[in-house]
Formats: sequence, structure tokens, C-alpha cells
Amino acid sequence: MSLDTVEHAAETPDTEQPWKELGLKEDEYARIREILGRRPTGAELAMYSVMWSEHCSYKSSKVHLKQFGEKVPANDAMLVGIGENAGVVDVGQGYAVTFKVESHNHPSYIEPYQGAATGVGGIVRDILAMGARPVAVVDPLRFGAADHPDTRRVLPGVVAGIGGYGNCLGLPNIGGEVVFDACYQGNPLVNAGCIGVMKHEDIHLAKASGPGNKVILYGARTGGDGIGGVSVLASETFESTGPAKRPAVQVGDPFQEKLLIECTLEIFREKLVAGIQDLGGAGLSCATSELASAGSGGMRVELDTVPLRDSSLSPEEILMSESQERMCAIVEPRHVDRFLEICEKWDVIATVIGEVTEGSQLEIFWHGEQIVDVPPRSVAHEGPTYHRPFARPSWQDALQADDAGKLARPANGAELREQVLKLVASPNQASKSWITDQYDRFVQGNTVLAMPEDAGMVRIDEKSNLGVAMATDGNGRYAKLDPYTGAQLALAESYRNVAASGAKPLAISDCLNFGSPEDPDVMWQFAEATRGLADGCLELGTPVTGGNVSLYNQTGETAIHPTPVVAVLGVIDDVTRRTPVAFAEEGQLLYLLGDTREEFGGSAWSEVVHQHLGGMPPAVDLGREKLLGEILISGSRDGMIDAAHDLSDGGLIQAVTESCLRGGKGARLVVPDGLDAFTFLFSESAGRAVVSVPRSEELRFTDMCGARGLPATRVGVVDGDEIEVQGEFGIPLGELRTAHEGTLRDLFA
Repeated sequence: MSLDTVEHAAETPDTEQPWKELGLKEDEYARIREILGRRPTGAELAMYSVMWSEHCSYKSSKVHLKQFGEKVPANDAMLVGIGENAGVVDVGQGYAVTFKVESHNHPSYIEPYQGAATGVGGIVRDILAMGARPVAVVDPLRFGAADHPDTRRVLPGVVAGIGGYGNCLGLPNIGGEVVFDACYQGNPLVNAGCIGVMKHEDIHLAKASGPGNKVILYGARTGGDGIGGVSVLASETFESTGPAKRPAVQVGDPFQEKLLIECTLEIFREKLVAGIQDLGGAGLSCATSELASAGSGGMRVELDTVPLRDSSLSPEEILMSESQERMCAIVEPRHVDRFLEICEKWDVIATVIGEVTEGSQLEIFWHGEQIVDVPPRSVAHEGPTYHRPFARPSWQDALQADDAGKLARPANGAELREQVLKLVASPNQASKSWITDQYDRFVQGNTVLAMPEDAGMVRIDEKSNLGVAMATDGNGRYAKLDPYTGAQLALAESYRNVAASGAKPLAISDCLNFGSPEDPDVMWQFAEATRGLADGCLELGTPVTGGNVSLYNQTGETAIHPTPVVAVLGVIDDVTRRTPVAFAEEGQLLYLLGDTREEFGGSAWSEVVHQHLGGMPPAVDLGREKLLGEILISGSRDGMIDAAHDLSDGGLIQAVTESCLRGGKGARLVVPDGLDAFTFLFSESAGRAVVSVPRSEELRFTDMCGARGLPATRVGVVDGDEIEVQGEFGIPLGELRTAHEGTLRDLFA
């Protein structure tokens, strides 16, 4: 087949092209022809198809996402916001922290190990590209029913991929979630997050400026893995009967990535780059077009100079390949030799593939013949914008009317006891240690808190003990009942988890996982969730620094629950003052902070005991969340509380169980006046936490809560070797531990 050059494309306007197979719509293809004034070459068509995909262009979501920038003002901590590889915040003492969460959902269903592993690798390179050293990762995960045969295929591979890649990089895995629900059966969610640390002056941006500056591709060779991944996987549902739409999943090499990280950090230290971009989704198509688009001129690339693993790759395949462990740097000519020296030292392949030009076009050549001549902004930043129709689903009212309050409740203490044991042993509430023990949570020696704590925390300065904390949360059951409230509850829980650790919440990243945007029901869920998240961030003062949207998470007509995952980053001046979840000192007093109401819609109790989903989720009061956070942070800083645990899925009894088992100490609980034992134990009212207070600090702590107007109710004492609810039941810690810790091991070991 002869090469499809720009000249040839201009001379053959009627040549049929596979735009539909590449995930483009007819009007999108027509728009490309209009931009170029001719039909695109095969290479140009490949670039537009991947860059105009949902994954890269956010074409169905950006009309809603823009409110994160328009509605929520940047706070004093924000250094870099939406639009770069990752957001950056100031955490004091000259340090900046960059963080982000992204999805690798579809590849992880097809090939669980490599899909999850390369998800970790990709998010780490995003953080590296900002100029930071990656210091920790997190992994929010969603799988189908825990006892489903396919979950037994997917989950062990995903966990092994995350652990294998992250452990080899030497990055502690400090947090995340594991949730099971039948709605994720054909569409597991593998979200990955990373935190990186740098000094303010080390921040790097993705732009190609300075005519004559060289474009250097460095890292692994380019192969045939992941070709077309984002254009097809992020734009289509999986259909067993249709044409094959499952390109090869990317293959990761964590040892190559480790070399790439250290090589890049040395290059940064010597200030050798003028701009940098990692190669992830859309590969070279993304890196070249985004760098040129964000810069001040054009770019010329000699594609045949790209180092290959497979010499049979066509120019289109090279441009679409999503081979891992690659970066693209813009380097002044005077720094090129030193740049290449450092790459050679680290055994990293580096090749000058082009240069920044005076012009305005991205031009790509293959053995001297031009195959791409496009305005880079049209590829990278001016893709289609869809105002998808959306409407409240016809079934939403009936779902909300199906109130959990009608469900049969335990009639006596024996039934309460039975349901507590059933709850703490259920897959979603059971210990996740079978999973987290496969991750190295303490490598590098700076991990302060890690799963199963409320938030992960790492020290970033050994002299001052400055640290950062991060939590990720998202409850798809709540969001199915009410997407607006569900998104705010995800934000509130993540914010509360960070505050419970003693850190001050600063900013958020999000990963918005939804079904098909072509379904008006799904688009309504997305519109409501983004509106709720933006309103919530405005009230809490936590700007959105960036994130990711993953659409088409559905099988046939069945979409996943709307699942907005929210990551909150916080800062703590002294990590030695952090607050763990464990009740470790007998005689300490247990206080319940916040108001407890009869709120069971979407609750763990209704799911585990009655397999029910209906009603309204718990109400949100973000002013109360902010106040609770201030109390938790002050109590931690001033030595008034020794342990804290937020109340969320499973209510008070789940939190107390986890804190007792973590510390190896029992608790005696007393039902407060005005509450029945069932509501006291299982309610999932938001804006609450349980804390253990030394007796010597009780008066000071309660005075602080009273002065600030936060309800603080004494509900028990740390004592003994069982959890006793006075007048109702007692359960020995040994029995609780057996129930709580055996579930996942029995299912997957």
C-alpha cells in the first residue's frame, strides 16, 4: 500500500476512509475535512480519532465540567489548576504537591493484570511530568458481585497488577477503596491516584515554545500494544456480537518506569527542559499535538526516527500506539547533549524526533514525505463539544419513593447482634487486608497512615515532619438514588476522612465514572453529579485541580451506578500529631460527634440484610462537615483526641468495630436518650465521627465542641475484650475478628 501523504490526500478527495471504525461520527469526519480543506491523510485521521475520543476531548462532558472552573474559585493554596497533567497545591515550607486520579476501567476488564498495572504507570507519569517526585499511590476499585465467577477472574489480576507495578516502583500504596456491586459486573472500575512532591520552582508545564528547540522522545521503544485504545475503548460499549472493538491492552514494565522516573528527575534538577509531556492515552498523537497547541509556534516531527519494538508498524499505528514508559521533552539545542548523556547513564533510550518551528502547524514526516499538516489546537483542544440531551429518568421517582424505612428491623438484642455480625462480614464492610497486604504500604519509610486508616498520610519533610494526607470516596448506591446529593456525600466523606486523620483539606481531584452519554438518563446523572460536586466544593472551599471522566461503563442497556469518586488532599504541619482510627487506651471515653437521624436509604444495612436499594440518601450539610473537620483537626493538633473514625457505610457499629479491632481493645456502648438501639448502630447520617478522648481532656474537648456548636454525645468507653451495647448484646472481639477478616480471604485466596 502506497503512503498516504498530504499531497496525495489533496489529490484524492473521494478516497473512502475508515472513520466510523475509528470511533468518529459522520459529522465529526465532515468537520475534520472542513478544518483541513481536504480529506485527512490516514495519519491525520488516526490522530483526530484518538484525540477527539471521549477519553481525550471530554466532548460529552466538558459543557458540565466547566463549572468546576467557573463556579469554584481557586484558594490561596492553588498553584496549577485544571488543564495540565495534574493540579498543584502549595503545602507550605516551599513545598508543592501534585495529585490526580484517573481511570483504567475498560483495559482492566479485558486483561486485569496489565490493565491495572499500566493504570498505575500512567498516573505516575502524569505526576512526574509536573516536575514532581511521585511519593505514594492510591487505588479506588469497584468490582461485580463478590461471589460471581468473573469477579474471581478480574479482582486477583487487578490487585496483582497494582501491587506488582507499584511495588516495583518503590511507591507505597496508602489508600483507596474496594466496593462490590452487581452493577459493575461487566464494567469494573479501576481508578488510580498518585501524589508527588516538589519545590515551587520545580513545577513544569506541557508546552512547546522556542523555535529551534528540539523534541526528544525518551523511554521505552514504541510497540503495537494499546493501539487505538482511547478512541475505541472509551467510545464504545462491549458487544459480543459486533465487530471486534478490543485493541491490545498496554503492557507495562515497572523497571523501565523506575529508570524513567530517576532519569527525568535528574534532568529536572539540571533544568534541561522547556516543556514536557508524558505519553499515555493517544500516545504520540497526544504528546505532540498538546505540546504544540500549548506552545507559541508549530512543530515538525520525523516519525521514522521513533525507536520501535516492532518494525512492521505503520505511521498510523506509531501515532496511535499507547506503549508505556515514554515521555516527550522540549529541549533547547544547548542542552541536548547533556540531556542525552543523562538518558544514557540511566539506560533510557532517547531520540531527537523533531523541533519547534516558527509556523503554526504540526507537521509530521515519514522518510521525508509529509503525512500530517494540521493546526495543533484543532487536534488537542478544539475537538467536538456535545450538548447531549438529558432528562430525569422516568424511574427515579419510584426509586426514591421505595423508602428503606419500611424494611423490617431487628425485634430484639439477639437479632441486632446477628445483623451486626452479618454486616461486618459482608464483602463491602469486611476487612480488605487480603488485598492491601499485597501492596507495599511502607516502602521509603515515610508512610504515616495507610489502609485501613481513614486517610493515607505521608511525611514529605523529615526535619519539620510536614506531611500530606489523601482519601478517596464514592458511594454509587447513594448517587443512584440522587446523583446531586450522592456526589456531595462522596466529597463530604473524603473531606471528613482527611480531617479525621488530623490534616486540613486543601483541594480535590475527581474520577467521574458513568454509563453511556448517549443515554439521556445517564447524562442527567452526570449533569446532576457535576453540579452537586461543584456546589459542594464552593461551600467547602476546596477547588477542583483536575481529574478524569470515564464514560460508556455499561453492558448493553445496563449502566453502572453513577460513581463519582472524589479524592481530597490535605496538609498536616506535624505528622507526629496525626490521628489513627485505633482505640488503643482502655478507659478513654467515646464521643459521637454530629446528629444521628433515621437515614437508611442506600445504607449498608438495607443492602446486606434486605438486598434493597431505594429511598433517599442521607442529607448533606456541608457547613456541618466543615465545622466537624475543624473540630477534628483542632482536637488532633491540641492532643484532645487519641483516635477518630468517620461514620459512613455501616454507621456507628461498623466504625466502632474497625477501631476496636485495629487497637485490640473492646468498647462498652450506651444508647443515647432519644435514639433507639437500631438507629444508633446502623444509621448512616453524614457529618459524624466517633472519637476517643482521654479522661484528662474530656472537659476541654466538650467545651470546645459546645463553644463551636457541634453536638458531642458521650456514648461509651474503651474497655474489655468485647463490644457491648448496654441492655442489648455483647460480641467478643475474637468473634468479630473472625467474621470481619475471613470474608475476602475465603472468596479469593
